[in-house]
Amino acid sequence: MSTSTYKVSGMTCGGCAGKVTTEIRKVAGVSSVDVELTTGQVTVTSDGPLDEARIRDVVEEAGYELVAG
Repeated sequence: MSTSTYKVSGMTCGGCAGKVTTEIRKVAGVSSVDVELTTGQVTVTSDGPLDEARIRDVVEEAGYELVAG
């Protein structure tokens, strides 16, 4: 198991968090997604290391932005 934490900007409500969660769950190997709306933190648990570029792509497809660092 691997856990990665990302910062996502633009989420303002539970619906936003739901969209991000749904899109990230579609990524192969992802087993769980936890979104902390107040901080924009998204914690992803997966079978192994994830490609950050893939996570960035699905977050952008949902209409939000993955923030570096």
